[in-house]
Amino acid sequence: MNIPADLKYTKEHEWVKVDGNIAVIGITDWAQGELGDIVFVELPNAGDTVTRMQPFGTIEAVKAVSELFSPLTGTVTEVNTALDDDPMAVNRDAYGDGWMIKIELSDPAELDDLLDATSYKDLIDG
Repeated sequence: MNIPADLKYTKEHEWVKVDGNIAVIGITDWAQGELGDIVFVELPNAGDTVTRMQPFGTIEAVKAVSELFSPLTGTVTEVNTALDDDPMAVNRDAYGDGWMIKIELSDPAELDDLLDATSYKDLIDG
């Protein structure tokens, strides 16, 4: 199981990588494995606002459709439009090519509520 130590995580299986005031968000390797083959990802548009722990999109796999929850509050600055044509990039590279959105943080203090890699591993080992 790939759980990079430099990322933050949610109990809903999203990951966050912060660079300054920008956060890159996607779903974890564990989550994509549980979903199976991903066939469609619905994401917000650049300029949209996302709110911490509120849905920002959906991900559809052969097995199920799941909501995507924003780990943080902010304004979407970029959307991974490559997922429109290649949603299975999330399966192949959840922490790289499979990223979903980038947001400009509204409240960096929200980062304190996220899990570190050890806590996330404990959660999925459950």
